[in-house]
Amino acid sequence: MKVTQQLYRNGQVALSKGDEIDGKNASLVLGFGAKNLLENGNLYADLKEQYPSADIVLSSTSGEIYNDTVYDDTLSVIVIEFERTSLKTVNINIKDAPGSYEAGELLFNQLDSDDLAYVMIISDGGLVNGSQLVKGIEHANTRNIPVSGGLAGDADQFNYTLVGCNAQPERGNITAIGFYGKYLKIGHGSVGGWDIFGPEKQVTASSANRLSEIDNRAALDLYKQYLGTYADELPGSALLFPLFVRENENSAGVVRTILSIEPDQKTMVFAGDIPVGSYIRFMKANFDKLVDAATHAATNTLVPFNVEPDDKPKLALLISCVGRKLILGKRTEEEIEAVKDVFGDNTIISGFYSYGEISPLTPSTRCELHNQTMTITTFNETIL
Repeated sequence: MKVTQQLYRNGQVALSKGDEIDGKNASLVLGFGAKNLLENGNLYADLKEQYPSADIVLSSTSGEIYNDTVYDDTLSVIVIEFERTSLKTVNINIKDAPGSYEAGELLFNQLDSDDLAYVMIISDGGLVNGSQLVKGIEHANTRNIPVSGGLAGDADQFNYTLVGCNAQPERGNITAIGFYGKYLKIGHGSVGGWDIFGPEKQVTASSANRLSEIDNRAALDLYKQYLGTYADELPGSALLFPLFVRENENSAGVVRTILSIEPDQKTMVFAGDIPVGSYIRFMKANFDKLVDAATHAATNTLVPFNVEPDDKPKLALLISCVGRKLILGKRTEEEIEAVKDVFGDNTIISGFYSYGEISPLTPSTRCELHNQTMTITTFNETIL
């Protein structure tokens, strides 16, 4: 397995690092970039000319990760050449599917086979219901194949996003990449780092990702009560106070980010579903814990690689939440640097800030949609 990465700025390669890869031998190209560059430029055509045999998947972002630095208005590109791992890419536009759940089922079923080892999902972050997409994938994923990925971003605008698979990026696309064979080694980790406060409460009225009532009280009224003085700064301050959600008493729970509020209806709109009957607790930002969480996520991905003392992944794909970037502000790069400290200089680090992260919370659990986490997937190819 060979990996190289490039950072495009102003239409040119500004930075480059990694192995030398002949363009004709590249297996997969992943590009994460500012929406205006993907929409208005010739980046896809340029990449296709350079890597004519590779599958090319592009996604708009809320910030690009290259090595240990976070950029805006650039394109961060990973080029991978596999020796003994094969790939298959499939894509569907949400307008051509009955719904997000059905799209997830359809995509996974198109990839599933006996030697499927891992699936990467890169999805539109505006038109697709990420919670339902993941539920559809997992309904079809009867053998518990590892699945990870994320939802495209649009900086901090929350307007529309773009994804492309072997074509110019468009709105509404969902791309799934299947990795096949016994030589691929995958690790994954997803950690939040938020402080939980207050007693657990139950959702008594909601519809998909719109939360209406908590303990039979208007959700927005109760939320404002817990925010105190921060309530005057809504909806912006909502990023500082996500919700911890458990669908039932036995589930591990996920973090849900508030996208907007609807004052007239006294409801809140989240980046993922919050079902009726689920249990919620309020959360608040802890800057040091957010950075520490990135370290824990990176460490968790190393479990499959610790067979030998110096065994480290060849590639680490980081997908972190736009909410973390907005909260950390000037300290954003600290979480990337923390990851770099775990992997060292020989692991290529790339990725983007997203509108949602897809990953199992632990190796023994099924994948879920997360918000406000640092989610990392690590890759290597072994010769058995």
